[in-house]
Amino acid sequence: MLGNCALILIRALAGSGKTPIRAGLGKGTTSVVPLSRSKCVRASAPEVRFWRPGDFFRSLLVLGIAFLSLAGSDTAQVLPASPPVADPSDTRFKGVDEDWTSPALTKSHLRMVPPLIGSVDEETKYTAELIRLQWRWGDPLDVHIIKPKGVKKPPVVLYLYGYPSETDIFRDERYEEAVTKDGFAAVGFVSALTGHRYHDRPMREWFVSELQESLATSAHDVQMVLNYLATRGDLDMDCIGMFTQGSGSSIGILASAADPRIKVLDTLDPWGDWPTWMATSPLVPEEERAAYVKPEFLKKVALLEPVEWLPKVQAKRFRLQQTAFDSITPTAAQEKLRAAAPPGSQIALYKTQPEYAAAVTGRKQLEWIQHELRAFGENVPASAQPPQQLGTVNNRQLDRWKAFPYRLLPRE
Repeated sequence: MLGNCALILIRALAGSGKTPIRAGLGKGTTSVVPLSRSKCVRASAPEVRFWRPGDFFRSLLVLGIAFLSLAGSDTAQVLPASPPVADPSDTRFKGVDEDWTSPALTKSHLRMVPPLIGSVDEETKYTAELIRLQWRWGDPLDVHIIKPKGVKKPPVVLYLYGYPSETDIFRDERYEEAVTKDGFAAVGFVSALTGHRYHDRPMREWFVSELQESLATSAHDVQMVLNYLATRGDLDMDCIGMFTQGSGSSIGILASAADPRIKVLDTLDPWGDWPTWMATSPLVPEEERAAYVKPEFLKKVALLEPVEWLPKVQAKRFRLQQTAFDSITPTAAQEKLRAAAPPGSQIALYKTQPEYAAAVTGRKQLEWIQHELRAFGENVPASAQPPQQLGTVNNRQLDRWKAFPYRLLPRE
């Protein structure tokens, strides 16, 4: 296993193009149950499988995947997928069904079970909670709730980053302090088939191959998380914002179209225009592309097309940020998304990396959403100032902002 780990590192660092971008738990394994933000107990070691050529996200994923490979097994690749992890005697989700044709919960019947409290960490300036929520079979959702101290019922910003992402950022003390510094609560989680939610699947199934499921269930999750937050009584549910990136932005658009509780929506580089995206996005493996441009596949995901749902966004304040140098979403698709933005939207197009870095260095990425939320809540602190004008950054700053979402962390 050490040899496998070393081989993965060598291939990635040498740029051989043998970079794993998807990994999952094998048959019979148990998910990690975090007992604190710094420690976790694993009921049984996962079997981790690696495949997928490509050089995208190499620097982001290789160390974590190589570490997990210590518990891997080459034979795991040929094992059949197990059903969702669930106790046959567990009747909590009996009768649950879900409509994947719409981001709305109207035709879905999800049942939330009592939350599992993983940890509550009291820091000097904030409190960080880890809560496990669940409303469907075999898909527990770890939700990080970070609240500033000294603020009664603070306004809330949901954070949903794109595929592939993990929840590690929500346990970073610098991040926790940054997102709560001005009196806002932060709620973070990952989308379906992402991070800890990717398990017990055949390796051919991943976020893009199951895009209809990924988008629909994640949009439902946003609304179910809001339902849970409303039961707590310690957050201002009249002042909800959502910051999203990549596929998370596509999900945010769908969720906002379905749920008016999201008052402010900030999106960065959403995916969309599925026929164009599937045909040309470099994130789609060439050996799988033919399957995703077939009419039957496109017909299913057309029901969840961000270009079509954008005009239906119910957020009172909406911003679409796009980076012209983003290679994941083709230029033609970016243009269609901009054209579909609802009236009154704020559009920000960053043509170069230095221009974008200037917009997000320090805590500037947070300024817009926090400023816009001031109009909706009594407890929004006056310190939420209007967004600053773009400045300049040096080469050192430019190098440091590239590992999103760590761009939100304070920079000198």
